[in-house]
Amino acid sequence: MKTHKPKVSIVGTGNVGSTFAYALMMRGAAREIALIDRNEERRNGEAMDLNHGASFVPPVFITSGGYETAGGSDIVVITAGARQKPGQTRMDLVKTNTEIFKNIVPEIQKYAPDAIFLIVSNPMDILTYVTLKISGLPHRKVIGSGTVLDSSRLRYLISDHCHVDPRNVHAYIIGEHGDSELAVWSHANIAGMVLAEYCPICNSNCNYKEELSNIFESVKNSAYEIIKAKGSTYYAIGLALVKTVEAILRDENSVLPVSTLINDYYGINDVCLSIPSVVSKGGVKDFLRLRLSEEEEKKLKTSADALKGVLRKIGF
Repeated sequence: MKTHKPKVSIVGTGNVGSTFAYALMMRGAAREIALIDRNEERRNGEAMDLNHGASFVPPVFITSGGYETAGGSDIVVITAGARQKPGQTRMDLVKTNTEIFKNIVPEIQKYAPDAIFLIVSNPMDILTYVTLKISGLPHRKVIGSGTVLDSSRLRYLISDHCHVDPRNVHAYIIGEHGDSELAVWSHANIAGMVLAEYCPICNSNCNYKEELSNIFESVKNSAYEIIKAKGSTYYAIGLALVKTVEAILRDENSVLPVSTLINDYYGINDVCLSIPSVVSKGGVKDFLRLRLSEEEEKKLKTSADALKGVLRKIGF
């Protein structure tokens, strides 16, 4: 099969997969985008619709098919899985989606043995670890979408409250992509000025500790609110995935809070969760060992323990 490089394959052409394909096409980061889905009519329809816009974007070729379509891929992004329903936590999905991944991962490896895996399906941290174990790949080549989106939500809400450009806000959500995640307030800053110093002297005259607490709760609950309002989230996660894929394809050494295998970090071992990591051509080069406050360290350990508890329940 002839392929164009770089090539990105997307397993799952639902709202997230198709929106990501559209955003990736608009950015011109991939020369070929392969859409893989068991629903032949859906995947072919998405490919046709995207290809019809080829004259408006940088050169790209959209293909569709079964797992064999992934041949020659540099990155395989998995968005397939059971859908999260209103009122349902990400962890409720674990057993069903683990079984789905036991089928998907070996099939992808059959045709794209050298590809980097980027896992998006929920519960993302669990499925990243499951993919790592099923595939036997080096941990740097199995990446979860992590809290890249959560961190973007945090930066937006801080910027909106403080009336500054979100690109000048630097703040991270770490841990599980889900209910036990935490904000690293000790390092959050605006243009290098940590919030503990910035907030007391800005002109908002607010109770900044209370406001930051409210912002974090909004970040943590935003996915549930969007799902309740429109069924699923897909625009922002599509952009977050484009950023992650570009960091790999362009060898950017970008620092992104992706989900990666953590060992020897505040006593945390053998679990995938989100920590700011250096992402480049080979995948995750390394993760940053942040100096956390005592409270943040405790919360991160709690988050890791929650994930490890789920892994034990499913036999991993």
